[in-house]
Amino acid sequence: MTRIKRGYIARKRRTKIRLFTSSFRGAHSRLTRTMIQQKIKALVSAHRDRDRKKRDFRALWISRINAIIGANKKKIDSSYHRLIYNLYKRQLLINRKIVAQIAILKGDCLFMIANEII
Repeated sequence: MTRIKRGYIARKRRTKIRLFTSSFRGAHSRLTRTMIQQKIKALVSAHRDRDRKKRDFRALWISRINAIIGANKKKIDSSYHRLIYNLYKRQLLINRKIVAQIAILKGDCLFMIANEII
């Protein structure tokens, strides 16, 4: 009986996985079975952390706005909650990211906006 050699498809699949995991350390970049497991784990973590990053940035913006308002109670007659509530009530399309940037770069401008909408 003649010898049958395996095709190239399995090798091509493993090479593709090896290229993905080439920067991993130890057996995670050398052994096929652990490469596959680490690739799955990396993709799951990336998918999860894309949502987590949005959450973390929103918390950062809120804490920045709150810190600027808390440090300057004399200039502004409001709290973070009241400021955001009045922005929505007046239908001003300024989100927390923009308000945080205004607070950091131009603090006086934030106080003018806050006192104007109140």
